[in-house]
Amino acid sequence: MVQKYTSPVRVYKYPFELIMKAYERRFPSCPQIPIVMNCEVISEWESPDGSLRKTERRCKLHVDAPYLLKKVIGVDHVFFIQKNNLNLRNRTLEIEAYNESFANRVEVLETCRYFVHPENDDWTCFEQTAEVDIKSFFSIEHTIEKLAMKQYSANIAKGKEILEHFIVQLKDEGVTVVPRWVPSPEQLEEERESPQEAVSPDHVTLCSKPRRNSGQQTSQECQSQLDSEYIQRYLGQLDLMQESKLVQLRKSFAQLHKGKVPNDSTLLRFLRARGFQVDKARHFLSESLSWRKKHGVDKMLSEYKIPPIVESYFPGGWHHHDKDLSPVYLLRLGQMDVKGLLRTVGEDGLLRLTLATCEEGLRLTEEATITSGSPVSTWCLLVDLEGLNMRHLWRPGIRALLHIIEIVEANYPETLGRVLIVRAPRVFPILWALVSTFIDDVTRTKFLFYGGNDYQGPGGLSDYIPEEFIPDFLGGPCKTAVCEGGLVPKGLYLTEAELGREGVHNLTDDSIYHSVVVPKSQTYEVKIDISEPGAVITWDFDVTKDDVIFTVCHGEGREKVEVPFKCRDGESVQGSHVAAAAGPFYLQWNHLGDHKAHLMYFYEVVSSADYRGSMSSLQSASSSLVANR
Repeated sequence: MVQKYTSPVRVYKYPFELIMKAYERRFPSCPQIPIVMNCEVISEWESPDGSLRKTERRCKLHVDAPYLLKKVIGVDHVFFIQKNNLNLRNRTLEIEAYNESFANRVEVLETCRYFVHPENDDWTCFEQTAEVDIKSFFSIEHTIEKLAMKQYSANIAKGKEILEHFIVQLKDEGVTVVPRWVPSPEQLEEERESPQEAVSPDHVTLCSKPRRNSGQQTSQECQSQLDSEYIQRYLGQLDLMQESKLVQLRKSFAQLHKGKVPNDSTLLRFLRARGFQVDKARHFLSESLSWRKKHGVDKMLSEYKIPPIVESYFPGGWHHHDKDLSPVYLLRLGQMDVKGLLRTVGEDGLLRLTLATCEEGLRLTEEATITSGSPVSTWCLLVDLEGLNMRHLWRPGIRALLHIIEIVEANYPETLGRVLIVRAPRVFPILWALVSTFIDDVTRTKFLFYGGNDYQGPGGLSDYIPEEFIPDFLGGPCKTAVCEGGLVPKGLYLTEAELGREGVHNLTDDSIYHSVVVPKSQTYEVKIDISEPGAVITWDFDVTKDDVIFTVCHGEGREKVEVPFKCRDGESVQGSHVAAAAGPFYLQWNHLGDHKAHLMYFYEVVSSADYRGSMSSLQSASSSLVANR
């Protein structure tokens, strides 16, 4: 079992030489690190010119473990070997430490490095890595592993604080400047006569400001490491192991993709989505990057143009921010003509609109992070369901929605913060039952539902959105730029040929719809066998030529269970019926005109078990026939 830790770079805003002076005060013991009982110098070596120093110490460490565990292992302290290589010429200190005690059972290897900040000669950087390999330890390997990493993390957290303490102590003693090492005149002469290639520390570029372009890297951005202060300022508070996983994922991508690394907020989102498991997050993100490249998503913001149909009939858009300063996206789903939008811009058009919205959301969160002075990584979704009815349960529309959700979940994890659902009608549980199983478990916990007028007053929207930004149609003072939606005129629908030519999902393909011709004075019917009472029959059809009368019948005697409904040329109809009894049901279209009638229809039977708990909502709409005029 191997636990790995890689720290982000920690920056001390002091010169390297002063940091080294403070570092020396940690030995032979340090009250601020009580676990270190004493450090004995085993060997020391210094080069003739004083630029190189090598020190080896044997450190006695107190075992900070429960009493019972100490009894099991039989010791109260362990020994570590620490080797320091100080290079004053290059201004670097490299440290390697490993355990002497229990070396045949446990291997602990720590490497640290102090070096000059690559962009500021008067600052010093510190980076640290460690591996703990528990081979066998009295059958308590897992306990020892957790204890070791807990103790190690605690000591790391103290490291910077302790050096800062000694810096202040030096200042109190009047030591604010420590001269840099410089070669003597004789050494300079020797170097001129025998020039040697200068050894410089590995270049590490540190993040000092957030990136505005999520797809590009600049010389100011991180190549392999991250600054811990940058993480807290722009990415948020992470524990030490989460910081480590972020650095590991960045290094991994830098190696695999030749320096083309996604921005840090993207790395963190995919890590969070996979529980900070680096390998899984790397695979998840690699698949998403391939998808982005294949579909040109990186160019979405610069190239996407909103179709006129969407501008006029899509009731959604950005609307200020919530109390956490996250951007708010407002969607009046109850006013959306799902079928009309799909028949005009197609599933691909709605998908591209969704992707453009997600890309814009990423840009807005980056801007909010800069302007607010604190990390903003998610956006808030406010959904108004007033007007939602059975028309919105049109099955092809649901399938398109689920497909879009699947793509968004795979490529924009951890971008959606709080979801506020207001004015949810009785039919909503049906839609939620269809959709919720396709939404990530963590994402589902972010949904807050308000029925009726519960969103008003204490405990409502004002708990999350500033009063001045609550939309006017929800009783607030703020006017919105979001259109009201409404039904898309049938005259704007694309033909089947146009749907195919435009690359839009053809709603009449793959047996979703059946096209039929009803001769004069005849009836076309579809038999549906229902095996259990309470099953739900849903239907959707378009009359594309002439008029028909539609009804639903039960039993061999064709007893009418729905009031006959006249459907005119060009109308779309959606509806449902809860079967009170088992047996055969019939959907009937009767044509009384002088010419043939044409129609496209789709039906589905849903088991009552699929909507257990939502039957009252279904029952309230069981006899509804909603015409999309």
